[in-house]
Amino acid sequence: MADRTIQGGDGIRTFPFPVELSVGGVGMQVGPMGTGRTWHADAPLERVHRIDFHVVMLFAEGPVRHMVDFTEHEATAGDLLWIRPGQVHRFSRTSEYRGTVLTMQPGFLPRATVEATGLYRYDLPPLLRPDPAGLAGLRAALEHLRREYEDTATLPLSLHTAVLRHSLTAFLLRLAHLAASSPESVRRQSDSTFTLFRDAVERDFATNHSVSAYADALGYSRRTLVRAVRAATGETPKAFIDKRVVLEAKRLLAHTDLPIGRVGAAVGFPDAANFSKFFHQHTDQTPAAFRAELR
Repeated sequence: MADRTIQGGDGIRTFPFPVELSVGGVGMQVGPMGTGRTWHADAPLERVHRIDFHVVMLFAEGPVRHMVDFTEHEATAGDLLWIRPGQVHRFSRTSEYRGTVLTMQPGFLPRATVEATGLYRYDLPPLLRPDPAGLAGLRAALEHLRREYEDTATLPLSLHTAVLRHSLTAFLLRLAHLAASSPESVRRQSDSTFTLFRDAVERDFATNHSVSAYADALGYSRRTLVRAVRAATGETPKAFIDKRVVLEAKRLLAHTDLPIGRVGAAVGFPDAANFSKFFHQHTDQTPAAFRAELR
């Protein structure tokens, strides 16, 4: 890998897509999983890290345990794991990864395709379990994409890239349908009130932790919001907000050297003591202990 990283505005060190290793320098890669893969010399995969590109893994064997945004997922043969840009994740030291991995650089596909395939639907589950017919279609589409990716002799580079984009779109449309039709997604999408609340929390969680403030901004009563969020997630709106705040705090603690007080301020706690108390209540760890565990 080339020795380069990106420093985000929030101080998180992000490992970029290794375009220089792609066949023909295109904005995607597809091939077998194997030992020794890494995005960057300083990013051992068994440590928590963050990337700025999409990763889709189709497993041929299992079980494999893989952490995404501090939640452990267990995949087996025929399962897929879809990790989106900005999500933190970690490969298991004890699992053997076998199957096919696809990586894709943001911007490789046109905007219309990005919207149609839900590439940035962070509310969708990362672990997907297709039925036999769906798995057969995904495997065929991914194998076709792999053959096109490796065939650099038949077409000029511009046409080769265009064919790759079309083949990748076909695969991602199948994948997006699977993700959107998962039981968890269907349950959450059934209520537009929850969808509006979810989007508002994603936008404002660093400055707004108040359920009443979200209800007022969205034009709902507090009771209506509580009912909608509980139906979609099984949680209260306050628990949903707190979970998003804790996730961001974990990301900052894991990926930056910001002082604890500044991490707290970044997620809406000007007082470091209040932040530490909040974090401990939700994780049973102090912020310092959580950071030390990952270093």
